[in-house]
Amino acid sequence: MAAINTPLPKANVFGRIVVLYGGQSGEREVSLKGGKAVLSALQGEGLDAHGLDFGPGWIAQLEALQPDRVFIVLHGAGGEDGTVQGALECLGLPYTGSGVLASALAMDKLRCKQLWQGMGLPTAGFAQLHKDSDWSALLAELGGEVMVKPASEGSSLGMAKASSANELQAAWSAADAFDSVVIAERWLSGGEYTVAILNGKPLPVIKLETDRPFYDYEAKYLSDDTRYICPCGLSADAEKAMQALALEAFTSLGCEGWGRVDVMMSADGEPRLLEVNTVPGMTDHSLVPMAGAAAGLSFADLLIEILQTSVNNDSEKKTSVVLAGRTA
Repeated sequence: MAAINTPLPKANVFGRIVVLYGGQSGEREVSLKGGKAVLSALQGEGLDAHGLDFGPGWIAQLEALQPDRVFIVLHGAGGEDGTVQGALECLGLPYTGSGVLASALAMDKLRCKQLWQGMGLPTAGFAQLHKDSDWSALLAELGGEVMVKPASEGSSLGMAKASSANELQAAWSAADAFDSVVIAERWLSGGEYTVAILNGKPLPVIKLETDRPFYDYEAKYLSDDTRYICPCGLSADAEKAMQALALEAFTSLGCEGWGRVDVMMSADGEPRLLEVNTVPGMTDHSLVPMAGAAAGLSFADLLIEILQTSVNNDSEKKTSVVLAGRTA
């Protein structure tokens, strides 16, 4: 894919930027690392950027900083699920990424998959688990091997593979500690891919390979053995088809700005949608910066492109609310 050649806007287009990171979810450390990387890069570009560790009293702290827009680098519950986005809309502040509804839908794997299923988009078979589920029957219905996931967690937290009724029940119990809504998804044995979306365009596809049972938290953030393959090895036509599917999945939820769509192949080589990440990671192991680099974008250029989407979407997200004595 050719490089994105959008001219870099001057700093005064963005005004004062607050990078919102940290939070209280299980992905706090990932958010802190990525948020500080974003902050450093923006400051390195001469932008008026300030960091804010999201926590109690964050709105008052944000008001004190008098921002013109917010760059969200929060992951998981409380930051990626539409709650912060809703607060920022009430404050009249433009922000990066998707709006309230799209963020909430993407964060909820159960309702996201239900929506895709209703639209006829390809996603693996799934079922919601409960404490009184018939574990043997569910396992048989889903092909005898499943991945268990908390519905509203990221970074593979609480996920486990199960291939027996006892393993399924144990995996549900472990996932239930993260989220009261837990799903089991038919096990997919093909390759795993990810497609970054930036300003309405898919970036080059990346194939993920790990020697671990699946692409878990350690493989994502800690291991140096995880392999990120780009070009991804698909034919040109297959890559374009996967990019088109990812973009359709992204827009079906109402997502905008930037994000990432994860896809796996079934045993017969057909793509199956896994999930949408509306605030993907920004650490040195993260996938969107890798895809940006493959498209010819430096990390700083990528951030400017993301910020530009917040300018483009101002009129859609912004409300006329007075913030700290001035109209935001």
